[in-house]
Amino acid sequence: MTIVTYLIAAVVAFFGLMFVVGSQGQVIRVIVGIILFGAAGVLVYLTRVRPKHEQVTHVQKIDLTGDVHLEQMKCQSCGGALSKENLVVRAGAIFVDCPYCGASYQIEEAPKW
Repeated sequence: MTIVTYLIAAVVAFFGLMFVVGSQGQVIRVIVGIILFGAAGVLVYLTRVRPKHEQVTHVQKIDLTGDVHLEQMKCQSCGGALSKENLVVRAGAIFVDCPYCGASYQIEEAPKW
């Protein structure tokens, strides 16, 4: 997009130059040429000043203190087998959503000692 804007600014500046060079003493053509030069300068300035859009990716990593084996996790309500797809992070806590009974609860780690 910036290349297109620079090309448009170059064309506008070219026409401004043509108006000034070909004015043959006519003041109105000189004024139009100066306005076109100014418009080209404004286009270049706005292209350089325009904020850049950055894509931000947030990565959340979960660090559990104990040994966790996801293949061995079972639902506290119905005893159904859970997998990593059933774990969800909400407000910084790990929640389990059981696909069998629909229960949703927070995982509470037992201390290692």
